[in-house]
Amino acid sequence: MPRLEEHCWSCSSSSKTETKHPSSGANWLASRAEEMMSIITSVLSSAYISLQDVRTANLIRRGLVLFTVGVFLALVLNLLQIQRNVTLFPEEVMTTLFSSAWWIPPCCGTGAAVVGLLYPCLDSHLGEPHKFKREWASVMRCIAVFVGINHASVKLDFDNNVQLSLTLAALSLGLWWTFDRSRSGFGLGITTAFLATVITQLLVYNGVYQYTSPDFLYVRSWLPCIFFSGGVTVGNIGRQLAMVKSANIDHSISSFNLRVRLLY
Repeated sequence: MPRLEEHCWSCSSSSKTETKHPSSGANWLASRAEEMMSIITSVLSSAYISLQDVRTANLIRRGLVLFTVGVFLALVLNLLQIQRNVTLFPEEVMTTLFSSAWWIPPCCGTGAAVVGLLYPCLDSHLGEPHKFKREWASVMRCIAVFVGINHASVKLDFDNNVQLSLTLAALSLGLWWTFDRSRSGFGLGITTAFLATVITQLLVYNGVYQYTSPDFLYVRSWLPCIFFSGGVTVGNIGRQLAMVKSANIDHSISSFNLRVRLLY
């Protein structure tokens, strides 16, 4: 009888240890899975943060480049209009940089940064990526044509301002058709021209500066054409910068995908 009881006790204890092994193995697998999930979560979060940092840095760089371009174009083109007596400023502001009002270059630079950043954002929002003539040579030609249109606005002599306005309107549409041809570019160019013209009229109305021979309320009738072609030009620069910076983001995404593959 004692041997029988010992045998039964040994059998029951062995069966208990055998039942304990599967539960301990499951606990080990669960702990390993939890550890792997925590590692993957940390890697994903760090990769997401780094990707956001790259996008933010690229956005700031593009904005600074566009701001610099806008400031440079404002200095050159505004100086041209002042020399041809198209725009008149009070005498107290004519002793500043390039004989112009100090606030014009920063305002134009800010507007160029906003418009240049809006163009690629609007393209991605509409799902219509702009791929027409996407190279720096085309962008430089677009800048040259824009400067030529602005130069023509003060150099060409017509019998009346209506003929000059129609000519500059045709040149501005030709610039859009040659270097853009997108609905988003046309719509944003029209919006830029409208808002910039309204702001200019408010400034002239409040006596900040004035135009000689105004024929469109307080400004020249060809001014919206200049703003339209300027918006298209800055938009092309912004699109090209977005294409260059997107290559860096794609590289970051590919390195992130490589990390995830190595984890699995």
